[in-house]
Amino acid sequence: MTLISPDGAYGGPVRVAVNQLTALAAAGHDVTLFATHRGYASPPSEIDGVPLVSYPARTILPKVGFAGLGSPALVARLSRELADFDVVHVHLARDLVTLPAAWVALRKGVPLVVQTHGMIDRSANLLAAPLDAVLTRPVLAAASTAFYLTEQVAVDLREVSGERIQLQQLVNGVPKSHKRALPNEEDTEVLFLARLHPIKRARIFLLAALQLTLEFPQVRFSLVGPDEGTGHEVRQIIEAAHNPNIRWEGPLAPGATLARMAEASIYVLPSIEETFPMTVLEAASIGIPVVISRSCGLAPQVTAFDAGRVFGGSVNELVEVLRPLLADRDSRLATGANALRMSIELFDMERVAATLGETYETARGTSAHRKGIDHHG
Repeated sequence: MTLISPDGAYGGPVRVAVNQLTALAAAGHDVTLFATHRGYASPPSEIDGVPLVSYPARTILPKVGFAGLGSPALVARLSRELADFDVVHVHLARDLVTLPAAWVALRKGVPLVVQTHGMIDRSANLLAAPLDAVLTRPVLAAASTAFYLTEQVAVDLREVSGERIQLQQLVNGVPKSHKRALPNEEDTEVLFLARLHPIKRARIFLLAALQLTLEFPQVRFSLVGPDEGTGHEVRQIIEAAHNPNIRWEGPLAPGATLARMAEASIYVLPSIEETFPMTVLEAASIGIPVVISRSCGLAPQVTAFDAGRVFGGSVNELVEVLRPLLADRDSRLATGANALRMSIELFDMERVAATLGETYETARGTSAHRKGIDHHG
């Protein structure tokens, strides 16, 4: 994993990896997560019960965000311990943590499986071309399997790899949760829970909130998440509104996500071209209606199950889909029940773990000896 941190700054890929490893461990596999870390007073030795090997994240290339992170010490540790693992599963991005790790696994002859979460696509960035030539393309071509979420991700991976790639579709699973949405219906809340990064479009959420609070003055609109670039803008809009029902709560530990979601009545993620957002799956898994843009990779499923609402992307369109949900409690509850059904039928974590296990066995051959599974991504 490129990065773990107490505020969940790296977002969904961390939850995906931890969910996978937890389910694989429950199925009898030995698992270890390798990652860089940042923001801990004392680095953890496990994350949600998953054994963790981590080293401090170093900024190798400045001003390029997560892509500039690296950890030679982590890659060296992985190289020393590769003999203990049957398969390496890398949650791959264009960065200096996961690409070197994948390359080391290939050099050592350990079967490699990669999963990109939509993070590797066509790029006009000047650094992408040399990095792709030296690392990204050879890694994708040599991996036993490259998992993809949507058909667009598959197209992107073929273009980057030059067609030499073994693709397999794999959805993001979400564990069955004993939590259920228990919102206080006397205190309706619309929740945005995500990184405050430009791609997440918190501004659209806030501008819709400003309109809707005029019609529904009792409804609260809450933002939860770390500042990844738009915090200043969010703060300015909230301060100018002078409305106590519109607020930003700041970051939240990843393990507290479901409990916080369970307090809400509706979950909104306004981001454009989001591949397969884990927060949407998590909200659905506890029975909360989800509102996403039409370009989100989950839009077809949400529409098919009537698990929420899909909007075109503008502020006015978001207002139009939220208004009837806020006005009709029964409709809101029925839509939440549909969201839970969608989660159970399409995104069951045990089925995902079974698919992973089969893929790993194919990658490693017919050897009966199971040393373990290492996730590094």
